[in-house]
Amino acid sequence: MRVNGRVPPETGLLVEDADRVTIDGRPVEPLTRFTYLAINKPAGVVVTARDPESRTTVFDLVRDSGAPRLFAVGRLDVATTGLLLLTDDGALANRLAHPRHKVPKEYIAIVAGIPGERDLRALREGVDLEDGRTLPAEADVTGASRGMARVRLVIREGRNRQVRRMLEAVGHPVRQLERIGFGPVRLGRLRPGGWRKLRPEELDSLREAVQ
Repeated sequence: MRVNGRVPPETGLLVEDADRVTIDGRPVEPLTRFTYLAINKPAGVVVTARDPESRTTVFDLVRDSGAPRLFAVGRLDVATTGLLLLTDDGALANRLAHPRHKVPKEYIAIVAGIPGERDLRALREGVDLEDGRTLPAEADVTGASRGMARVRLVIREGRNRQVRRMLEAVGHPVRQLERIGFGPVRLGRLRPGGWRKLRPEELDSLREAVQ
């Protein structure tokens, strides 16, 4: 082994990113350092690398993160706000998005009308949609005013516009939708358009969830 063309001492040598390490003349690549971000997606921002309508994308919002290429873990439609995970760790992103792992995703929806116990029971047992019956969800009404209700919904799938379709199927179309949780990661007080790096304990919990 050589470091910058020289044999290191027997006592060892601290290697930095700028150093060139070779073994038998072949370079040794450093371990990849992945980036893991949580972002609060505002309404009107799209989850795509490029938009033909020139709308702002979530990747525009994290250009100063230092990561050259990031992937979204699942999607949020253009009108939905809230928590979205971004990473360049493609393997973890794919596992988190895969339905077999049933990673919970928590939403707060403002809906037309006030869901009754029958509606909530349907959500909790599974709703028949055009692409099949949904898995049981957690569903509760947490407030109501002026003919509208605030519904907390936790799903363990990731179908296209699933929360909106589930609530519409039980007669309560969504007026506003925000995701506040993805597995152990919480939206908290992250401002719209803001982002932060995941904490080590959050990342460990996400990895455990998809083992």
